[in-house]
Amino acid sequence: MVSAALVAKVLSQAVTLAVHSWEYGTVCEALLEWKNPEWSVFGADPFPGGKLPVLNVDQVDALNYVKPHIRTNNVTLVDGAGAAGDPASLGVPALLIGKTNSVYTDAAVRQEKHLVNDVPRWPNGAISQRESLPELWADEVYMAPPFLAYYAVAKNNLALAKESAGQCLLYRDVLVTPTGPWYHITGPQTKDFGLWSTGNGWAASGMARVLSTLRKSPFNSATESEQSSLTAAIKHIIDSAIALDTDSSGLLRNYLNDTTWFGEISGTAMLTATTFRLAVLAPDSFGGKYTKWAEKKMGVVDAGIDAGTGIVSPAINPLNWHDRTPFTTGSPEGQSFVVLMHAAYRDWKAKKR
Repeated sequence: MVSAALVAKVLSQAVTLAVHSWEYGTVCEALLEWKNPEWSVFGADPFPGGKLPVLNVDQVDALNYVKPHIRTNNVTLVDGAGAAGDPASLGVPALLIGKTNSVYTDAAVRQEKHLVNDVPRWPNGAISQRESLPELWADEVYMAPPFLAYYAVAKNNLALAKESAGQCLLYRDVLVTPTGPWYHITGPQTKDFGLWSTGNGWAASGMARVLSTLRKSPFNSATESEQSSLTAAIKHIIDSAIALDTDSSGLLRNYLNDTTWFGEISGTAMLTATTFRLAVLAPDSFGGKYTKWAEKKMGVVDAGIDAGTGIVSPAINPLNWHDRTPFTTGSPEGQSFVVLMHAAYRDWKAKKR
C-alpha cells in the first residue's frame, strides 16, 4: 500500500485538474471519504439521531472545496452543460452546507424538484442523463441517485428513499447486458453499446453509495428489498469485471471485453473501490475471493502513480472514451477514483481488525 502522503498528492492533482460539474462532485466525495470518512455515507453513523449532521463547514475540506462551485440562484447546483444528472453530484455537500446556511438547502431543494419533475424520462421511468431528451448514461447512477437518497434522509421521505434505489434499478434494466456488465449509453442521439469500464465503475459505485445511505438511515428496515436488489446488481457488475480481467497489464481494459483496448486506471480503481465497500456492506456476498482480487488491482493501479507529481496513468481520456492514446497528464475523475479506492481499502482494513 502506498503512503498517505502519496494519496494526498493524487488528491491534490484531482482538486487542481477538476473543471466540470461531475468532476467537482466526485472530487468533493473523494475529499470527504478520505479526510472525513465519518461524515461520508460509509461512516459508522453518518446520520446521528437519524438526521444529517451539523458540521463546521470551514473545518471540512470537502465542503470548503465545493462551496464556491455551488450556485444558489438557479434550478441546478452548477452548469451541467446539457447534462441533467451531473449537477446533482453537488447535492450531498449542498445539503450538508445547508444545515448552517439555509440558502444552500434551498438550492438543493430546487435541484431535487427539477430532477424529479422537469427532466425527461425513459419509457420505464428512469430519469434522463440529458436535459433535452431522454438518454440513459451509466455515469448518471453515481450523480443523481446518491443525492436523492441523501435528500430523502434530509426530508424524512421514505418514498424518495425507495425511488433512489428504484432509479438505479431502472437504469440497470435498460443498460445491463446478458453477460453482466452495463452498456455505456443508450438514447436517440448518443449511443455507446460498449462495456466501458469507467461507466460500470460509475454505476457500481453509485449503487454502493445509495445502498450505504439506506442501510445507515432510519429507512433501513423499510428498504431491505431495495438493498438486496442493489447488492445483487453491484455483484453482477463486479463478477463480470473479474471474469473479463485478462489484460496483460493487470488493469481492466477501457472496454472490458475488447482485447484491442489498453488496460487503464480509472475503471479499475472505481470498481476496486466498490469491491472494498461491498466487502464491508455485504460481507456474505463479497468474501475473500473479491478482496484478494481488489488488493491485486490496487497494487497495479498504485504502480502507475508518479511519486513526484501524484499523476496516475494510464487513464482513459475522460472527455473522449474512444481515444486510443493513453491519457497520462491526469484525469480528474481517475485521480479521484484512486483516492476513493484507498479510502475504501483503509475502511475495509479497519473493519477487518
